Amino acid sequence: MASTPTVFRDALVVTQDAERRVVRADVRVENGRFVHVGERAPSEGAEVVDARTFAIVPGFVNAHTHVAMAPLRGLADDRDLGGFLERLFAVDAKRTEADVEAGALAGVAEMLLSGTTSFLDLYYFEDGVARAVDALGARGFLGWAVLDPELTTQKGAPLDNAKAFIQRWSGNARVQPLVAPQGVYVCNEATWLGAKAIAETNHTLVHYHLSETRREVHEHEKKTGLRPPLWLDKIGFLGPGQVAAHGVWMMRREIETLARRSVGVAHCPSSNMKLATGGVAPVREMRECGIAVGLGTDSVASNNSLSMLREMHIAGLLQKHQTWDTSVLPAQVLLDMATIEGARLLGRAADLGSVEVGKRADFSLVRLDHPTLLPARPAAIVSHLAYSASEEAFDSVFVAGEPVVRGRELVRGSWPEIRSAAEAAADALWRAVP
Repeated sequence: MASTPTVFRDALVVTQDAERRVVRADVRVENGRFVHVGERAPSEGAEVVDARTFAIVPGFVNAHTHVAMAPLRGLADDRDLGGFLERLFAVDAKRTEADVEAGALAGVAEMLLSGTTSFLDLYYFEDGVARAVDALGARGFLGWAVLDPELTTQKGAPLDNAKAFIQRWSGNARVQPLVAPQGVYVCNEATWLGAKAIAETNHTLVHYHLSETRREVHEHEKKTGLRPPLWLDKIGFLGPGQVAAHGVWMMRREIETLARRSVGVAHCPSSNMKLATGGVAPVREMRECGIAVGLGTDSVASNNSLSMLREMHIAGLLQKHQTWDTSVLPAQVLLDMATIEGARLLGRAADLGSVEVGKRADFSLVRLDHPTLLPARPAAIVSHLAYSASEEAFDSVFVAGEPVVRGRELVRGSWPEIRSAAEAAADALWRAVP
C-alpha cells in the first residue's frame, strides 16, 4: 500500500542538482519519489510538515564499508596493517552468520542516524547484512567477498557463494547484491575473471580493494611484472560498473587506465591514515581524468566511524594539506562526493544523490538550529555540512519517502535491542583473540 504523500513546507533545500542550487522551497514526496521541488507545493491529500527550521539534504552514499564489523570497533587499534589484518583474520575465521547480522544491524543503524541512506559493502555472510538492510530500511549494495578457494575460510567455493547470494536477493527493493573480489593479494586471474563473468551475467556491480598499500603494489609488481591496475587491465578484467576502494598507490598511467575503462574509486582517507599505509590518494588527479570518486568510511575496525560527515571533513583537510592548495576539494566537491558522485559510482545517478523531481526520495532533515550549523543561511550550509555539522543535527532520515529515523530514533528497529545483540556478539569475538 502506498504511503500518504508528504509536503515539507519552506525548507532550506540542498538540491545537489546540476546547478547545485540551495533554495528555500517546498518539497512534495509521493510514492517514494520527489514530485515537487520549488514554490508552493500542492497539499491535497498530503501530510504537511513545517520545515522552516530544517535543511533537506540528499541521503549520503557510503562507497566502501564492511558494515558487519561494528562489534570489532577498537579491537585492532594502533597496529600496522599487517598486525591489524592478522588480528582481524583470527576473528573472521570464527564469525557466524548470526553475529554478522547482529553487527550489520548496528552498523546500518549508525549510518542511518548520521544521514547515510545507501552504502556499498564487501564482506561474507552477506545474507545477514541483507536482512539487516531489509529490516531497517536502508539501501544496501552488498558485495559477497570472493577470493581463491584455497585461501578462504568460507564453506564452498567463493564464486559459487557469490552467484547464489546474487540469485537469492535479486529483485529486492532495498538490496542490490553484487560480487566483490577481495584484492590482488588473494585473487588469481581465474578468480578475477570469474567474478567479472558473474557480474556480466547477472548485471551487477563489482567492488574490490585496489592499490591500498605500497607493499601490495610492490609485491604484485614483483610477482607479475605489472602494478595492480595495469595487470587487471592486461587480463581483461577492468570495465564499467566497477568500484575500486582506496586507489592510494597509483601513478598517472594507472589513473588514466581506470578512467579509460570507466572504473570508479571509493576514497577512504580516515582508514588509510589510521592504518598508516603511507601516501595520499591522488584524488585531484583522478577527478581531472574523469574518474567518479566517492567517499567511503571503510570499517569501524580501521576508521572507527561510519560517519560521512567526518569523512568529508578529513578528506578535504588531507588533500589541501598534501597539495598546499586550499582550493583542492572545496566544500561543494566534498558534498558531491558524498552524494551525487557516490550515486554515480553505483550507476544510480539517474535516481539517487540529489533532491530533484522524479528521483527517489532518499534524504535527511537537518536541524538548522543545531550549534554546529550556526550561522544557518543558504550561503553557508554546504560548508557546514562538509566541515562542521554534527551527526546529532540529523533529526529525521527518509528512504524512498519512508521515515527510517524520526527525532533521532530508529523507526524500524529498537536501538537498545540492536545494541544488546551486538554487544553479545562482541563478547564472543573479543574472547576469540589474545
